[in-house]
Amino acid sequence: MKPPCRLLPLALLLVTTSSTPAAVDSPDPAWTEIDARPTPAWWTEARFGLFIHWGPYSVPAFAAKGEYAEWYWRALRDPRRPDHATVQAFHRETYGPDFDYPEFAAQFTAQFFDPDAWARLFVRSGARYVVLTSKHHDGFALWPSADASRTWGRPWNSVEMGPRRDLLGELASSTRAAGLKFGIYFSLYEWYHPLYLADPQRFVAEHMVPQFKDVITRYAPSVVFSDGEWEHPSATWRSPELLQWLFAESPAGHDVVVNDRWGRETRHRHGGYFTTEYGSGLPDATHPWEENRGMGHSYGYNRIEDLADYTSGREFVLMLADIASRGGNFLLNIGPTADGRIPVIMQQRLHEIGDWLAINGEAIHGTSTWTRTAQWSEGTVREPERGQYKSGYDILKLTVAPDPGQAVKEVLFTRRADDLYAICPVLPPDELRLRDVRVPASTTVTLLGRPDPVAWRADGADVVLSLPTLDLAREGGRAAYVFKLAGALRASE
Repeated sequence: MKPPCRLLPLALLLVTTSSTPAAVDSPDPAWTEIDARPTPAWWTEARFGLFIHWGPYSVPAFAAKGEYAEWYWRALRDPRRPDHATVQAFHRETYGPDFDYPEFAAQFTAQFFDPDAWARLFVRSGARYVVLTSKHHDGFALWPSADASRTWGRPWNSVEMGPRRDLLGELASSTRAAGLKFGIYFSLYEWYHPLYLADPQRFVAEHMVPQFKDVITRYAPSVVFSDGEWEHPSATWRSPELLQWLFAESPAGHDVVVNDRWGRETRHRHGGYFTTEYGSGLPDATHPWEENRGMGHSYGYNRIEDLADYTSGREFVLMLADIASRGGNFLLNIGPTADGRIPVIMQQRLHEIGDWLAINGEAIHGTSTWTRTAQWSEGTVREPERGQYKSGYDILKLTVAPDPGQAVKEVLFTRRADDLYAICPVLPPDELRLRDVRVPASTTVTLLGRPDPVAWRADGADVVLSLPTLDLAREGGRAAYVFKLAGALRASE
C-alpha cells in the first residue's frame, strides 16, 4: 500500500451492470487478451470482502497517526518519509539503536492464531471473501517460501522463523471450509531486497516470478491483489506474462480475480478490477472496481490509534451500501496483533456490519445497479440526527455540510432481478417519497426484517411509502433501513 490518497468526490453517473471489463485503448498488445477476460461472476456478486495485513511489522505496531504501520521499516530508514523522525525516535527508545527490523521476525509469534476462529468471525461479518498478505514490501513470506529465504540469505518466512507455521495455508483451509473465497495480497517489489537494489530485472526473473508461481500453485487463490508496482512499467515486472500463465496454466485460472496494480501505467487501465484506496470509489459499474481501506488510518495494526481514529460500524454499513449502489465491492481491512489476535474493536465492527447484513444482505450481495444509484435530498438540510454519518468519506454525505442547503443522499438504490431495494440511512417521520419511481400495481413493499407489507400509493411519477411505526428500542438503531419493492422492475401493467 502507498500512503493514503484521499480522493475528491466523483460525479455520479447513470450506470449499467457489467462483469466484463470495458475496452481500454492501449498501445500494448500484450494486455489485449488479458483485459478481454471477464471477471468471474462470484466476485461482482460478493460485494463485501476482508483484507488482512499481518507480518513482522505487527510487532512494533506503530506509525504516526495518519500513516501506515506496515511501512515501519521504510519509515525507519528513509528520511524522506513524513513519519521518519517519529518512527526513528520510537524505535530507538523502545528497541535500541542496534536493533534492526529483521529481528522482529523472531518476535512475530502468532501464538494465539486460531484460523478456525478467524473464519467464524469472517462469516459472522457477512463477508464473502478474504485476502491475506502473502508478503508485504518487507518481503517476509507467510508461507514456506524457499525463494524468500534463499535470496535474502537468511530465514525469511513464517515456517522457518517466528510462528513456524504456514499461516497462509492454514487460513486458506479454514476460510474455504467455512464457505468463503480465499485470496492473497502479493507485493511485486521488496524495499531492501539485495537483488532488487542491485538489479531489478534479475530480481524479477530470479526471485519475484518463481515466488509468485510458487504461492499460486500451492494455494490456488481466488483473488490476487498485486501491489508495489509503481517503480517500473508492467513490462519490467513481466506482468502480462505472469497473468497469462495465471489464467491459462495455473490451478487458480478458472476462478481467480486480479486487480489493476501490475505496473506504473496500469492502474485504472488494465486488470480484472480497478482499485481505490481510502477514496470514494468509482461512479459506476462500467468496469468492476473495489474500494479498500482500514478501520483506522492504518492497514497494519497501529497501537497508538484510539477510538477517535476508528470509523464506526454504522459508517461502514453506509459505505458498503453506497459502494454496492454504484456496482462496486468493499474490501475492509483488519490488522491482527503479532501474537495472532484480532483486536476487539475490529471484532466489534465486523459484528456490527454482520448484524446489519443478516437482515439486509439481500440488498447488497448479488445485486446490481439500477438506472440511478441514489435519490438526493431537496431543499434545506436541517439538524442531523444523533449517530448520523460523520466521516470524511466524500461521496456519501448524510450530515449537515458547512452549507446547510447542500443536498445529501437520502436513498440508495440496488436491484436484484425484478426487485428494487431502497436503502435509507434516516427515515422521515411518516412517509417516504421515492421520486420518479414507477412500479406495477402488483408490487409488494416490505421493510426488511419485518414480515408485514408496507402500504404504498402512486403519486404522479412517484411512489409514496406509508412508514410503519417502529419500536425504537429494538429497531431505531439500525444503520440503515431497507425497503424491498418486490416486482417493481417488471414491465408496467
